[in-house]
Amino acid sequence: MTLHDDAVLVLKGYEDQPELRQAYLDHLSAHPDGLWKSCTAGHLTASALVIDPERGRVLLTLHRKLRMWLQMGGHCEPGDATLAAAALREATEESGIADLTLLPGGPVRLDRHAIPSPCNWHLDVQYAVLAVPGAVQTISDESLDLRWFPYDEVADVADESVVRLMEATRARL
Repeated sequence: MTLHDDAVLVLKGYEDQPELRQAYLDHLSAHPDGLWKSCTAGHLTASALVIDPERGRVLLTLHRKLRMWLQMGGHCEPGDATLAAAALREATEESGIADLTLLPGGPVRLDRHAIPSPCNWHLDVQYAVLAVPGAVQTISDESLDLRWFPYDEVADVADESVVRLMEATRARL
């Protein structure tokens, strides 16, 4: 099975956000390269919110280019077998935390956002990953900072998409 096939199956199985889910499926149907950065009509990305439910907090990255507090995530790579694997890889690389585990149940949310030309759109498939107790983060080259935020402080530092992802993740715990 290809990553494209996996993405279609994941999206077909995702029951929330029906209009946006259909837009993602239409994009993949129209663009066989719709998972890759080279697709200028937009492309799917995979991200994951790193959560520590025992301490009631999430780990956010201060994105080097965007200078915004965000969940970990990014572009799919040829070695990614599944969207979930891409999200887990990105979360591990950007957080520096080993032994992250995906929250069961598939994607938590979808979020489509405009990006600068030539690509135009990121169609983000958002997962959540659980950090082991006592996990220690390490800043990657893609981040200016990494910081744990209590749930009730996320809205003070991050945009609505991150807040919605956190709320949807907490509802699933």
